[in-house]
Amino acid sequence: MAFPTPELINGLRAAAGELRNGAYYAWGHHGACNCGHLLQATTQLSKEEILTYAHTGPGEWTELAEEACAVTGAPFTFLIKKLEELGLTPVDIHNLEYLEDREVLRNLPGGFRWLRRNQREDVIVYFETMAQLLQDQLDRAIQSENAILETKSTPLKLQAAMPVA
Repeated sequence: MAFPTPELINGLRAAAGELRNGAYYAWGHHGACNCGHLLQATTQLSKEEILTYAHTGPGEWTELAEEACAVTGAPFTFLIKKLEELGLTPVDIHNLEYLEDREVLRNLPGGFRWLRRNQREDVIVYFETMAQLLQDQLDRAIQSENAILETKSTPLKLQAAMPVA
């Protein structure tokens, strides 16, 4: 599962909202597919700009993610870099494009089922479910961090309150 970042969570929710409101969707179009919509929601890029960048690399999103090279500076690496900055790995990019992350699928409303990568409603429910799972994971991490900070500060408070012998 992707690393939970507020940008990724908000981007998934925004992309789902745009799709729900009728934004152009075409799974075979790099700028208007699953990853394309996430990039539109998290950058200032249009679907046409995403398509232009994507066509500088080989094939589909999965192949682009596997072929990305930070050294070459090829334009398609810009798109992969943006997705990775959100908290996605190449495996996550594949799963997002094909709607295959089993943890997301197990947590779908109504329970586990396979989704179709090129069906708008399936993409929407997948994005919303993934966003909620990441939000829950982020909330737990924040709660754990707060608990650790409280534990670390408690001994200092106790020492200050103890009478000196």
